[in-house]
Amino acid sequence: MQCIEQEVAALLNKNENGHGMEHVLRVVKLASRFAKQEKANLELTTLIALLHDVDDYKLFGQADANSLNNAKRIMKDCKIDVTTQEQVLQAIHEIGFGKRLKGITPTSLEAKVVSDADMCDASGINGILRAYAYNLSFKRPFFKEDAFPILNISGAEYTTRTSEATMDHIFEKILRLKDFMLTNSGNKEATIRHEAVVSVLQEFFREEDNATWQNFLNEYLKNN
Repeated sequence: MQCIEQEVAALLNKNENGHGMEHVLRVVKLASRFAKQEKANLELTTLIALLHDVDDYKLFGQADANSLNNAKRIMKDCKIDVTTQEQVLQAIHEIGFGKRLKGITPTSLEAKVVSDADMCDASGINGILRAYAYNLSFKRPFFKEDAFPILNISGAEYTTRTSEATMDHIFEKILRLKDFMLTNSGNKEATIRHEAVVSVLQEFFREEDNATWQNFLNEYLKNN
């Protein structure tokens, strides 16, 4: 496991757009907690959590996301047995918000646990900070008054979407994550983080003195 973590860190340590090693370690910690509560295999859960982003299309392109070359290389170098490798690769292929929008759902308990942990880290205060860091790397603002989100965005739209502001992403993904949980542990944590995001948005729009967006948020919450 130490070998895996070192290899992942070598790939992701320099990333500063919300998808680096700090994110991975938070997911590992949260997934480990969920795994114990859900009685999942802790070692397999940890492997999946450590490797879940090493071929992320946002970082490495769609070809690597499809082939999982980095995950395969790391597990081979660290001498992970073939059966475990296959389980990890299957799980990584199934994890991701865009994939869920396309109807792909994790099948193993360990994959469900990591999916929930990953989505929880995309929610809450850390989720907002990560989304802002990612959009800031493309010089996109946090809030643009005339840039409204695509509600009920499809999988195809999500993977090709170029948001104008972080606020779009918050409505298109972050506020939806509580409904994508697959375990009781994930559901409890996601509910807490969802409420934190709502509180932040309510205060933000109050400070902006923006009744249009406050009403937009209220309508969204009423319908979701």
